[in-house]
Amino acid sequence: MNILVTGGTGFVGKPLVESLLARGDTVTVLTRSIEKAQSVFSKKTPQFLTALSTLKDLNEFDAVINLAGEPIFDKRWTVQQKEKLRNSRINLTQQLVQLINQSEYPPALISGSATGIYGNCGDKQITEDTNPSTQFTAQLCIDWENAAKQANTRVCLVRTGLVLSPKGGAFAKMLPLYRFGLGGKLGNGKQYWSWIALEDMVKGLIFLLDHSNCEGAFNFTAPHPVKNKTFNQLLGQALHRPCFAQVPQFLLTSLLGERACIILDSQNAYPKHLLDCGFTFQYSELSDYFHNIL
Repeated sequence: MNILVTGGTGFVGKPLVESLLARGDTVTVLTRSIEKAQSVFSKKTPQFLTALSTLKDLNEFDAVINLAGEPIFDKRWTVQQKEKLRNSRINLTQQLVQLINQSEYPPALISGSATGIYGNCGDKQITEDTNPSTQFTAQLCIDWENAAKQANTRVCLVRTGLVLSPKGGAFAKMLPLYRFGLGGKLGNGKQYWSWIALEDMVKGLIFLLDHSNCEGAFNFTAPHPVKNKTFNQLLGQALHRPCFAQVPQFLLTSLLGERACIILDSQNAYPKHLLDCGFTFQYSELSDYFHNIL
């Protein structure tokens, strides 16, 4: 297959591109700097594209995997930063959709989103049919998904939870604290964290790519989410370290502002549509993941 990937040098994009290349696909990565992008890949190197404006259509591609977006947790959500978060996701998606709709042979579109679309749902189990919330993260995801839905082709919307890997992302930043015995609950620890192993994230994207019957929204979360306090206990056990610390909610809110919702909101998400389509998770239980990875 010939595949265009945005966000192809990122935390999820890099292993995805490497997996696609390893199985023989042709991959083009959209990037601002070819030199920087080339340095990311140590083995096979994809093709590179520096601007969508150089294309009139996407007839040459069989699929587009759209993972690009300004990191949502790195900076405080000022008015300017919120606009940057929106533009980096929605504007690019709109450009891709325009090119898809100008194509005689439109490629499939697999486009990013997040479980933040559901907001804070307490202990209630969330499926892809659960109504969205009204807070900033939800509206961001709604508008992002609506932009992708305008494509006149098969569209898959990937609602990602917490992606786990010791090599990057939020989990890699947590590990040093836990290894020094400084891990602990965030808030009261009762909020559900819907997680997915990076291995399953990549495997799931390729599954959607290969299965033309897959369409619509998909929760990219393992079937067994855990509460933050359980996550904390299992990680401490896996590392043989104490994990008795606790960061109060008021302190997190003070330090992080509005973006504290990302770690304090409870999202008991279930990947119903992925499982219904026949996808098999490599890691369904968090304890198994920690045992194998750590």
